[in-house]
Amino acid sequence: MDRFPSSTIIPDAFQGAKDDLTTQLALVWNQIKAPLIVPLLRLAVFLCLIMSVMMFIERVYMGVVITLVKLFGRKPEKRYKWEPMKDDIELGNSSYPMVLVQVPMYNEREVYQLSIGAACGLSWPSDRIIIQILDDSTDPTIKEMVQLECQRWASKGVNIKYEVRDNRNGYKAGALKEGMKRSYVKQCDCVAIFDADFQPEPDFLWRTVPFLVHNPELALIQARWKFVNSDECLMTRMQEMSLDYHFTVEQEVGSSTYAFFGFNGTAGVWRISALNEAGGWKDRTTVEDMDLAVRASLKGWKFLYLSDLKVKNELPSTLKAYRYQQHRWSCGPANLFRKMVLEIINNKKVSLWKKIHVIYSFFFVRKVVAHINTFVFYCIVLPATVLVPEVVVPKWGAVYIPSVITILNAVGTPRSLHLLVFWILFENVMSLHRTKATIIGLLEASRVNEWVVTEKLGDALKAKAGGKAPKKPRFKIGDRIHLLELGVAFYLFFCGCYDVMFGKNHFFIFLFIQSLAFFIMAFGYVGTIVPQS
Repeated sequence: MDRFPSSTIIPDAFQGAKDDLTTQLALVWNQIKAPLIVPLLRLAVFLCLIMSVMMFIERVYMGVVITLVKLFGRKPEKRYKWEPMKDDIELGNSSYPMVLVQVPMYNEREVYQLSIGAACGLSWPSDRIIIQILDDSTDPTIKEMVQLECQRWASKGVNIKYEVRDNRNGYKAGALKEGMKRSYVKQCDCVAIFDADFQPEPDFLWRTVPFLVHNPELALIQARWKFVNSDECLMTRMQEMSLDYHFTVEQEVGSSTYAFFGFNGTAGVWRISALNEAGGWKDRTTVEDMDLAVRASLKGWKFLYLSDLKVKNELPSTLKAYRYQQHRWSCGPANLFRKMVLEIINNKKVSLWKKIHVIYSFFFVRKVVAHINTFVFYCIVLPATVLVPEVVVPKWGAVYIPSVITILNAVGTPRSLHLLVFWILFENVMSLHRTKATIIGLLEASRVNEWVVTEKLGDALKAKAGGKAPKKPRFKIGDRIHLLELGVAFYLFFCGCYDVMFGKNHFFIFLFIQSLAFFIMAFGYVGTIVPQS
């Protein structure tokens, strides 16, 4: 009996098993494809196209409004009364409103001196201003350093109060709420709020408070953010492009149309009576600033945005810090929408137009639809149509509308137009985390109230002030890898490879480049790439 070498038998056995498995998978796929996969995918395409149209209409509307605002010069001074504050011989300094300046901080080793110094450097009659440092630090060394810095400024004659509490309940909202309970706050008329990495110019109060003095219907004056480290790396450039649209278009349109725009949590001045009438600070979500703004708006108060008034601050320069920040900024609004939608609908003090604007435009389209559609449509549905050629996506939905939306978003930062492709890929990758956070907020699932303070390195801020910048901490490989991006990267890469081998071939380059972006983000290297301006 002939005996065959094992090497000639085992590969044939494996090949046969492999062929059987492939055949079975193909049979299963063909059986479920027509009755199940195709209808579901067509439904998903239909829903995504509807959401794309909603986003398109929203962007075009805001683009038209901001164009008209710029053409007709609708400056704040023309819409509201503004006169410089003047000395009163009879009343003296008592004619000036009493201003409280709150600076909440938590273990801010790198920036506490700069933030306290900027707050204490605000120009205003010295007997009409109180600087309140709300220190929630858990590190005893940092807490002692902050206290010593406050004492140093107090020795110079600055009316500065160092406030601590024995817990961190409510995080920032809890600290601000606790600070408003102090007895000396009762004599204050306005409160200016600055996060620990914000450095207002000395004339900030002179340019904001007069609007509150001369316009009793105004509750909030919001300034624009100026990013001092936007050129640090590719990731900060991408953030600048996204946030510039928010400040250049969204905030300006909401203010100019007297509709609504949200408080950004910092670099703003509140009328304390309006803050109290709205119910004060609440810690039910991680966006206490937006919560307060919505409640104040429902009471009939108006807000004003000053695009020409800029306050320096720092962008997150590490992927880890940025992901935590985006989780909070995406989860919080969705959760607030869940909690307040009925309250907004039943409100009797505001017009139907404002209700529609807040519910549909501000919350639903910008905070829910934008995140979900960006991820589901471009990272799941479009690649899936490669595997199911029976489902066709119209060109206007796959190309024209996304192109217009992208261009309208990018015009706010003209200096970065050459980075548009990188920005698209970056936003698509981040949409994964924003979508997850949005769903967590809507369902009020775990992590809904997670608050991780954004890490601040203070590099660019200290460079501006002439100080030495500390070395950035190194990352470990284990801290870099993010499995979600990695999984999406493999999915997109597989769809791209399938497309070039068996499919339509026109999606391959897009899918391949997008999968590469997910791979880069999965290993956290995007923050180390420095752009060339």
